[in-house]
Amino acid sequence: MAVVGAGLTGLSAAWHLRRAGRDVAVFDVAESPGGVIQSERHAGGWLVESGPNSLQETPAVAALLRELGLESVRQEASSAAKNRYVLRDGRLCPLPLSPPDFFRSGVFSVRTKLRVVRELFHRRLPRLNDLPLADFFREHFGQELLDYALDPFVSGIYAGDAAKLSARHSFPSLWKAEHEHGSLIRAQIASAKARRSRGEPPGPPPIVSFAEGLATLPRALAGALPAGSLRLGHSVRHITPSRAGWILDVSPAERFSHVLLALPAPALARLAVGAPGAATSLASLDHLEHPSVASLFLGFRRTDVAHPLDGFGALMPSVEKRSILGVLFNSTLFPGRAPENHVALTVMVGGARHGDLARHPLEYQMHVVQRELGALLGVKADPVFVRRTVWPRAIPQYQLNHDSHLEVISAAETRHPGLHVGGPVRDGIGLPACLAAGERLARAALA
Repeated sequence: MAVVGAGLTGLSAAWHLRRAGRDVAVFDVAESPGGVIQSERHAGGWLVESGPNSLQETPAVAALLRELGLESVRQEASSAAKNRYVLRDGRLCPLPLSPPDFFRSGVFSVRTKLRVVRELFHRRLPRLNDLPLADFFREHFGQELLDYALDPFVSGIYAGDAAKLSARHSFPSLWKAEHEHGSLIRAQIASAKARRSRGEPPGPPPIVSFAEGLATLPRALAGALPAGSLRLGHSVRHITPSRAGWILDVSPAERFSHVLLALPAPALARLAVGAPGAATSLASLDHLEHPSVASLFLGFRRTDVAHPLDGFGALMPSVEKRSILGVLFNSTLFPGRAPENHVALTVMVGGARHGDLARHPLEYQMHVVQRELGALLGVKADPVFVRRTVWPRAIPQYQLNHDSHLEVISAAETRHPGLHVGGPVRDGIGLPACLAAGERLARAALA
């Protein structure tokens, strides 16, 4: 079996196929596995994450880490990183972390707190059509929580706009919760009871990484494959069905019983699927919106940053009109990210709000970022270490037309038995979702 794409979804699929005793070859145009997950150790003690910085350790993820033998290098987020800051009226405020904290907090008004109590009595609605995520959330909790809770959260996860994202596709768990319970709070209470009955610990899953960064996980998945299974530096542009399976246009051409495509939407759009002259086109997937994002990893002397950095990071609601999406406090979150007496921050710019800013030269971006960090964190000197990564098409946006993209993918699979497509293009953008997508692809190929 062939897997095209050596990101987290493709490597997960290959790993599950190998566990089932199947031969597998994984192709990717890149020279290293992991896709957008990139970790690099630099001289002096800096550990740079150019893509995702952490992973939610769901029970399925925890089981995978044990099987891969990664427990000895696993790092759980520091207790010092428990705060999540949000900008409110020009100053950073810690978001409440529990219901009692919420009702004691001064971040939200009494009117909003009463609105949250009323949400407990929200009735189930027979929704026939999708709607924007912002409208869905506002209906439950009002404008203030939309502005200062959901909006910055969406910017941090999707780099997107809640007014454009699909409620049903971008946050399917909320859509399902409303369908089953009416109230999202009642759904959360029911979910907590179900976790307790299964013996799972209370609260959200732990946030984890590894001593040498998040890329440890895809490298471990790749390393668990037999020698020769991983074919890096190979561009697959055409896959052709034949009586005996599928032919890939690699050199020399190879034949496989099934092909699992774990590629981002732009790469799928360029791929020809089928016989020459009668290929199935996935070109419309190129219209799936992906805003540009730049990630700036900045190292500072600790004495040059006034803020205690006692949290995970800080998010910027769009109503606050800032030029950055947010800041991650890397060296608070996990040890070993910065040298002694220094701190590491990752600043995200661009996204759906300021896509053009992500494409500006570094000098211009640094001017904007240092102005913002001075106002928000009391940064009073230039960074001593800078690394920038630009993602021209960063995160797929599941907007109200997302069904049309899913239909294109499903039609290709129906037309071509033995073809399976998965990953962030259809299965969710979070890393646990990518791992689960790989397992789903493997099950489909084995069926």
